[in-house]
Amino acid sequence: MTDIKVLCVEHHAEYMGALRYMLESAGYEVMPATTGEQALDLIRTHPVLGVLLEYDLPDAAGTAVKAEMKRIKPKVPVLLFSGVGSQTPFLLRFLDSYLRNSERPEGVFEDLDDDS
Repeated sequence: MTDIKVLCVEHHAEYMGALRYMLESAGYEVMPATTGEQALDLIRTHPVLGVLLEYDLPDAAGTAVKAEMKRIKPKVPVLLFSGVGSQTPFLLRFLDSYLRNSERPEGVFEDLDDDS
């Protein structure tokens, strides 16, 4: 397993499994979280290259979690993913990038340095 860690925040087990498989197949180590609170605890205590963040979490909106992540580690990119494509222009005001659930996440952090 590689040292390149991606924090993956998704509360649906089947989606987390698919995301984890794709990211690990691309050479990333995945740190899973199922809630915003758990994700914030992990980003405080672990170095990460980037974050894949579900917009619709059970305990918080993805935009609120992203804002706190940026306060904790401003240089770590956060890529939001959601099945709700109509919110893309609105969401991009708050995020580094956006991924629809139908898109594959492999390589999304390839060109980034591990500054965390």
